[in-house]
Amino acid sequence: MLTIRRNGTNSHAFPALFDDFFSRELFNWGNNNFSSTSTTVPSINVKETAENYEVEVAAPGLDKKDFNVTLDNNLLTISCAKSTSTEEKGEGDNYTRREFSYQSFQRSFELPKNVVDEDNINARYDNGILNLTIPKKDEAKQKAPKMIEIA
Repeated sequence: MLTIRRNGTNSHAFPALFDDFFSRELFNWGNNNFSSTSTTVPSINVKETAENYEVEVAAPGLDKKDFNVTLDNNLLTISCAKSTSTEEKGEGDNYTRREFSYQSFQRSFELPKNVVDEDNINARYDNGILNLTIPKKDEAKQKAPKMIEIA
């Protein structure tokens, strides 16, 4: 057992380490990307340009078929569900091990009214990042300042 001397007294480090570890919530590591059900919610970046909105979802280890993206009125919803299972049998069928996992998340964002060109939204999944490009309608695009001639 590791003994630490503090102010001339002996103190055992392991009990404090175990007390600290077991007294805190398992997934409360100061990261806001964990939901109350201890499942990971991916980080999302949203960027607005003069031409469109760009959304990036960090979701490694998934396939593009796992995602569902919908736009209903002004509500953009990105959801994902993936389940996997494996089974191993040992020699002579003395043991069987089955493991399964299920991942899911859903994020929704309200877009400004009458701004989005719904027919030209583009989505692609590449290297663990889901990228959405949501173009703005022509009338909503930021235009260059118009010079007004003074008479």
